[in-house]
Amino acid sequence: MINSKITPKNQNVLKAHIVTSRFLKILFTIIFSILILLTLGILIVFYSPYTQLKELFVTSAMTTLNHQYLARLFVSEEEIQRIMEKNKIIEPNENTNANEIFPSSENTNKIELIEIKTATYKGYLLMIKDPSKVCLGTTDKLWKKGLKVEEIAKNYKAVAGINAGGFADANGHGSGGIPFGVLIENSKVLYMDNNNEHRIIGLDKNNVLVIGTYTTKEILNMGIRDAITFRPFLVINGKPTIKEGNGGWGIAPRTAIGQKKDGTILMLVIDGRQIGSIGATLKDVQNIMLEYGAYNAANLDGGSSTTLFYDGKVVNNPCSKYGPRYVPSAFIVKG
Repeated sequence: MINSKITPKNQNVLKAHIVTSRFLKILFTIIFSILILLTLGILIVFYSPYTQLKELFVTSAMTTLNHQYLARLFVSEEEIQRIMEKNKIIEPNENTNANEIFPSSENTNKIELIEIKTATYKGYLLMIKDPSKVCLGTTDKLWKKGLKVEEIAKNYKAVAGINAGGFADANGHGSGGIPFGVLIENSKVLYMDNNNEHRIIGLDKNNVLVIGTYTTKEILNMGIRDAITFRPFLVINGKPTIKEGNGGWGIAPRTAIGQKKDGTILMLVIDGRQIGSIGATLKDVQNIMLEYGAYNAANLDGGSSTTLFYDGKVVNNPCSKYGPRYVPSAFIVKG
């Protein structure tokens, strides 16, 4: 006669077997679901009639240093070039007309912080009524090491600031101390490259936001008090520069500066590369600037550099796991 009595030990083994079996079924279901969703996602992005999704994916991948291979996994080189060309900004051969900006002579400390929020990104817009309060701050270790935006702001006793110009960082591990293009602070040229023409974003002695391409001689003669180099320009004399596509730079954290006709300065940051805010296109940034009355506006260094300091703290959520990045320059607001 066979003893079929189930001992406590056998019961534990049976329970463990049942639990393991259920876990494996759940795990298989999750993996299978993920594969199905991934497959559907690939089909929708690359093979559906909604070409905007494919263009967004390609432009986002191709404007990074380390992830361009993602676009090439699914799209031919010829199509990548076509998409990039289609979404490229064709900036007008036009510079800021300073005579169309009328800054108020009223000395005011009025600053307004506005939360920007959509289904895919969130950020902040700072509106500074008195443009004479806005200037450029730089690292005190220029050519050696940058500073965080909040450090630059505090060094200048500023109440607010955003990251400004780009910097040399070929491998993505630079210290943020080497600017490129043009760097002018308080009418003093700290750096100017050897190009015959320079793309500048800055403020002149009349507190007008100057955006455009100028020769070295023009820059020295036109009373520029603060300026950096970056691109692209988004709004020139009330006219948007992105007429078709998303701007060609995909989705990312963004920083931008603009000015209304009454002189009010707009400082914008959009968070990205994180749950709850994947980032914005240049077209998104342009639209926000236009919505809030920008007559001139330009894109500044974004990505992991995107930072807004205001009222004693960093307001946004920089995407770098190391926190706010070290940068050579910041547009700051004096108290």
